[in-house]
Amino acid sequence: MFVFRAEALPKDPVFPADLKQLGYFINDQDQIKKISNPEEDFVFKINTNDRYNEMQKEAMNTCIRHIVASRLLNLGLETLRLPIGAAANSQHVPILTSPAFQSQPRLIVVFGEPTQDLGIWAYRVIGKEGINIGSAVNFAAAILGNNICPRDSGCQTIDTNIANANNNPHQDNGSSFPAGTGFILTNPGQLVWHCAKEQAMSLPMWHALPRRSAVEPPMRMTFRNKIPGNETWQDHITYVFEEVLGKLAAPDVRIDIIGLAEGGLGAVRYLAEHWTAWKPRISSLCLSNPLHDTNHLHPPDFANFMSTRSRAYLLSEKPLNTPVAGRYEFGCNCYSSGEALNVESIMPRAWGGMLKWLDAMFEDSGLEEVEVIVGENEVGEDGGVDVDVVG
Repeated sequence: MFVFRAEALPKDPVFPADLKQLGYFINDQDQIKKISNPEEDFVFKINTNDRYNEMQKEAMNTCIRHIVASRLLNLGLETLRLPIGAAANSQHVPILTSPAFQSQPRLIVVFGEPTQDLGIWAYRVIGKEGINIGSAVNFAAAILGNNICPRDSGCQTIDTNIANANNNPHQDNGSSFPAGTGFILTNPGQLVWHCAKEQAMSLPMWHALPRRSAVEPPMRMTFRNKIPGNETWQDHITYVFEEVLGKLAAPDVRIDIIGLAEGGLGAVRYLAEHWTAWKPRISSLCLSNPLHDTNHLHPPDFANFMSTRSRAYLLSEKPLNTPVAGRYEFGCNCYSSGEALNVESIMPRAWGGMLKWLDAMFEDSGLEEVEVIVGENEVGEDGGVDVDVVG
C-alpha cells in the first residue's frame, strides 16, 4: 500500500475574494466579464482538479455576495438576526427586512430555495445578465419604491387571470406599491454556523473552507454548527412564521408570500397545518417550481385558498404568463415563467409578473383566480394552448 506523506499531498488552492485579482470586472451593463477579454463570461473550469474549480467559483461568489448585500442595505433594508435577540457573535442566521416592517399594514415575504445564498436568485444570471437582475436588488427596489429597475430586468407586464378582471385593467411596467408595503427576505440557504468566522453559511460555502490539503474531506459538522430554531430549512420557515410574522408584525397585517421551490413547499406545509390561525392574515401565495401536491392541501378551506388566491410559475419555454398544465397536480393555476431550463432562473424572469398579481390580489380581497384547465397535449393548430376556463 502506498502512503503519501502530508507534505507530499497537493496544497489546498487559495483564491482571493477580489474581482480584480480573480481577473474580472463589472462592465457598464452590470455584467461580470474577464479583464483579459471583456466579451467572455466567468470561466469555471480552470484546472483538471475540481477542488481548484470549486474554490475559484466560491471566491467569485463571495465577491458577488458582498456586492449584493451592499446594494440591498443601500436600498434601506436592515439585517435581523434569528433567533431574535441573538448576539452578532453567537449562532444566528441573518434575514433582511424593511425598516418599519413591524408596523406596516402589508408585508411581502419571500421564502427562497435552500440552495440559494441570501439575496441571490441565480449566480448564472448575475454573471451573464447583470448583478441586479440575478439578485434580489431590482426586486427589492420595486417593492421599496426605488426607481433603479433597468429595462429587461424582469419588470414584466402581466395578463392577470382573476375573477372580475374587467374591473382591474393591466398595469404598466412595474408595480406601484403603497408606502405601507414592507418586505422580508428570508434565508433558508445559510443555516450552517461557522464558529471561527462567527458567520452563517451555505453548504457550498462550508465545503469551500480551507483544508490541510486539496484531497482532504470537508470538516465534519457538530451540534455547534446548528442554529437554534433554524436547524433545517423547514425549521427556518416555521420560525419566521411564528416568531417574526406572528410576534413582530402588526396583528392586522396582510401578508403576501412568494415561495421558491422548497421555500414554497415549507410555506404550504406550515399554512396547511395552521390555517385557522393564519387565514385572516394571508392575502395571497405565489410559487415558483412548486414541490407540493394536492395531498398537502388540507383542510378544505386551505385547498380553496390555494385554488382561488394562489398561483404557480413553472419551467416552460412558452411566453411568460401563458397558462400551462399543473392545476390537477398542485391545486392552483399554473403559468409559464418564460424560463425553460433552470429552476433558479425562474425568479429573475417572472418576479415582475408575480408582484403585479400580488398587488392586484391585495387591493381587492374578493378577487379570485379563475380555474384554468390546460391539457398536456392541447395545442391548437397555430401552436397556442387551448384553455378551458371554468367559473
